[in-house]
Amino acid sequence: MTGMLEFVVRVVGVLVAFLVAPLLVGQAEHKVMAHMQSRLGPMYAGGFHGWAQLVADGVKFVQKESVVPAAADKRVFEWAPIVAILPYMAALAAIPLAPGLVGAELDSGLFFVLAVMSIGVLGSLMAGWGSGNKYSLLGGLRVAAQLMSYELPFVLSAASVAVAAGSLSLTGIAHAWNPWWLLWQLPGLVVFFIAGLAELQRPPFDMPVADSEVIFGPYTEYTGLRFAMFLLAEYAGIVVLAALTTVLFLGGWSGPGPESIGWIWTVLKVAFVSVVVIWVRVSFPRMRADQLQKLAWQGLVPVALIQLALTGIGVVVF
Repeated sequence: MTGMLEFVVRVVGVLVAFLVAPLLVGQAEHKVMAHMQSRLGPMYAGGFHGWAQLVADGVKFVQKESVVPAAADKRVFEWAPIVAILPYMAALAAIPLAPGLVGAELDSGLFFVLAVMSIGVLGSLMAGWGSGNKYSLLGGLRVAAQLMSYELPFVLSAASVAVAAGSLSLTGIAHAWNPWWLLWQLPGLVVFFIAGLAELQRPPFDMPVADSEVIFGPYTEYTGLRFAMFLLAEYAGIVVLAALTTVLFLGGWSGPGPESIGWIWTVLKVAFVSVVVIWVRVSFPRMRADQLQKLAWQGLVPVALIQLALTGIGVVVF
């Protein structure tokens, strides 16, 4: 009975975190972008600082009709938002906040999280293919090209940390982390973060959804709650990327004070990385297709390979 109760508590905790954290990131994006771009933005919904803006957006999406185009593959079209969002909930369950404070403790947690994050991109591919729209199809093809380019440096940079820690367990990696890793694994951190933005199709890597070229890419035909699910999947992806960056490269719960407050440090670091993601969106223009591919294959992949090799040498020698 005790084991069953613990399982229920863990599931409920992950579900609550999955429902709350992406909404907080969405709200932060509204406000941070408004301040960085010197505009008021939606500051009136609910009163103080427009705190209810996301609630108003949710009501708006609920009221809109969910239309399925006549030329669409109905089953693929309807399943795409679900495929896009659920993998991030599974990934969040395996990322620890503190020792023992994790939804599912896995010996190969890093492998699991990287695998399910890749599944989330399939939702965008399904949306592009299933919409029966040429602009959506072009957006889907751009997603596929971007995924093929940035998946390799993303995995290689994460593998470098796993080699340094001697473990594929996210908890084990966080325990093995040392402050000097901030310098030793810094190139891997930069590669991992940039590749993660590309995996999430976040600016400046938003070529698949470029409104000036392909309207809104794979999501052109989506309305109502289905469209809202894609937005929620994007914010959930930011949370997972920020949490994974925190555990792999920033020490997870490591920080001043007793280990009992380690979860607070994890949350603060995740919040910081999320704000950096928003800052990058505001600060850099969209990359062209040739620039995007050149950065991946001539920039990130060689750096990730060199970092992995140096990590291996460092582990063997020191």
